[in-house]
Amino acid sequence: MKQRHVPQVDRAVERAPSVHLIIPVGTQIVSRVETRDASGVVVCPVGAAGVIVRSPDDATHSYRVRLPDCREVSLRRSELSIRKHVQHEDLADAGAWLDDRHLSEHVIYRCVLGSRAYGLAHGESDVDRRGIYLPPADLHWSLFGVPDQLEDRETDEVYWELRKFVTLALKANPNILECLYRRRPDYEPANAFLVRARRTMV
Repeated sequence: MKQRHVPQVDRAVERAPSVHLIIPVGTQIVSRVETRDASGVVVCPVGAAGVIVRSPDDATHSYRVRLPDCREVSLRRSELSIRKHVQHEDLADAGAWLDDRHLSEHVIYRCVLGSRAYGLAHGESDVDRRGIYLPPADLHWSLFGVPDQLEDRETDEVYWELRKFVTLALKANPNILECLYRRRPDYEPANAFLVRARRTMV
């Protein structure tokens, strides 16, 4: 089979010591190369998952890998990554990916609590803002999920994800109920149902 290398950095390989350890049979892997059959048809695309069914005696030979469609391909160590390592790296990058989504733009309900809400503030008092954010649907469906709350300690702001907020409200969490019963909260008319439903949460 013909193989075409696609530039990819396997960080697990970069960190590995110079000693080449043989990956055991049964290990799940991810292909780092595209493999084609004799007629040029792609058999194993880049990023395809598979499981090792035969390991070589040394690092100079190839692994035999079975794909989900039961076909088998031969891949050298440099042409595959251990799936668990890839998953850990993806999860480690989740925080940076979420930061890029600018979730603070999805706040749908905001109010002021603390000393400024009760007329007890002085010149150095902070403005404690609390509220609700509704993340976009594609983030809900992603493997990363959504954070339960957005918190900015510098500005003393906390915004709960809508589902988390409602769950806490139904448990009569005092901090949550205080948000719903504050005067003059900031929200769009379409989100007024949150205020109308507050009596059902007490």
